[in-house]
Amino acid sequence: MNKKKALLINNPCAGVDRKRITPAEIMEQLSAADLDFTVQSTKGQGDATEIVKAMGNDHDVIICCGGDGTLNETMNGVMQLNKRVPVGYIPSGSTNDLATTLGIKKGVEHAAQMILNNKTNTYDVGMFGDKFFNYIACFGAATDLSYNTPQSWKNLLGHSAYMIHGFVIRLIPMIKGFKPTRMRIEYDDGIIEDDIYFGAVSNTTSVAGLAKYDNVKLNDGVFELLIVKGLKRNVDAIGSLIQVINKDYSSDNILFTKTKHLKITCEDKIPWSLDGEYGGDVGNIEIKIIPDAYDIYSDNAEMFVDKAPAAL
Repeated sequence: MNKKKALLINNPCAGVDRKRITPAEIMEQLSAADLDFTVQSTKGQGDATEIVKAMGNDHDVIICCGGDGTLNETMNGVMQLNKRVPVGYIPSGSTNDLATTLGIKKGVEHAAQMILNNKTNTYDVGMFGDKFFNYIACFGAATDLSYNTPQSWKNLLGHSAYMIHGFVIRLIPMIKGFKPTRMRIEYDDGIIEDDIYFGAVSNTTSVAGLAKYDNVKLNDGVFELLIVKGLKRNVDAIGSLIQVINKDYSSDNILFTKTKHLKITCEDKIPWSLDGEYGGDVGNIEIKIIPDAYDIYSDNAEMFVDKAPAAL
């Protein structure tokens, strides 16, 4: 019997310096699967996408070792393949929101076991214009936190880097100087026209390791939509953040609902974050969900509607 061919994509810059995972460790943990590995390391932004596009069709499984940004790039490549190739995720980034949702613990042992279990679930993907995102597209106050935190801080401190750099160094200046954006937001159940401080379309239970959502299914064909709007003072944004963290959406300034589609119209271009990476300055945009877009090795059954395909 021919061995299955595995494309292993490794981001050598992801994670805390002293705990960085190596391809050799991954291959050792997956030795029982008897895979024929091709190892590719990323050297810069966008590399994982190009690697998958060039080599993915020739492999039976794609394994990504890195953070949420590396997985985003890997998925963007997978979405452009001519065949359906399942994806294994070895989380080694600073926050790993999606791994938290999938129930994959940080570190190679548990993540490798998900692949060895040979159980996949279908995963819904968001389409942002002509780009794809795994778990979140967001804009507004503090959404540049993940991609503007220095990589050297992330490598040294991990998730704490975001807390120190963002909420200690940048929070007070941000509150004083932040200007909301006037926009029209059309979603499945209504329309909002207001000054918007923060907006997020997501398919995850964990956002930045702070906000936690309940009743989320990763392949139910809908996004979770969170909007913070119409604040009288910038300082009120802190209270709204605390409410969201406490899962209190009762305020008139907070909308939390589900939607399949989102259309945003605004005069000004604003920066967006896609899966924690800079997604560009965008004005008008349509966002939609692609149900069951690809297969990911995971075993957190409560997060999925039971419609997974047979393991590949």
